[in-house]
Amino acid sequence: MNDIAFAELVEKTRETLQRVAEQFAPAVFASSLAAEDMVLTDLILRDKLDIGIFTLETGRLHTETLGMLDRIRETYGYEVEQFKPDASAVEQYVRQNGLNAFYESVDMRKECCRIRKVEPLNRALAGKQAWITGQRRAQSTTRAELHVKERDEAHGMEKFNPLADWSEEDVWHYIRSKNVPYNPLHDRGYPSIGCEPCTRAIQPGEDVRAGRWWWENPESKECGLHVVDGKLVRIKSVATSA
Repeated sequence: MNDIAFAELVEKTRETLQRVAEQFAPAVFASSLAAEDMVLTDLILRDKLDIGIFTLETGRLHTETLGMLDRIRETYGYEVEQFKPDASAVEQYVRQNGLNAFYESVDMRKECCRIRKVEPLNRALAGKQAWITGQRRAQSTTRAELHVKERDEAHGMEKFNPLADWSEEDVWHYIRSKNVPYNPLHDRGYPSIGCEPCTRAIQPGEDVRAGRWWWENPESKECGLHVVDGKLVRIKSVATSA
């Protein structure tokens, strides 16, 4: 992509974020603190948009990922809000199934994700009109039909994926050109980063999300944040130009 086309892509994304802030308040951005989310963090905070930023602190994140909270504070003077799982639910899961039961079956893994991610997300979105994610269409087969704007029926609100059209090269060009801080795990072969026991580095030629829940089949590799009753929320997506 040439410089003009890239500048247009960035401007289109900025306009989407501005529209969310102006038309869908209160709105929030769910950040995983990975590369894509640092692009959106930079755009939101540079433009001083009225969009809150939060992360799901699952209790099993990499030290490097948690370190991004400090990097954001130091770079932008912004405190990312953290939503943590219910301690009693985590304790019960571990007591009944073991600390790493998620390796045993997809159901066990999804239950762990429900406790550590989905339930905290529901709390984070309570009372909001819209939420934003850093998902991209090119990330995996489960996101091939991703649109910039979707109707999230599960939470009764609009959902925006401003980077849906971005390539991985676009993400890194923005980060390097704007000197945006990023998770050092990306330099160690982790293009997609989740909880530490569920994420590995990928091999050359693998899908960018191959390191997430690597012991499962590709079609099951979503944690439940973007899936309802086994179906992708984006089934009811609207046109990208919306």
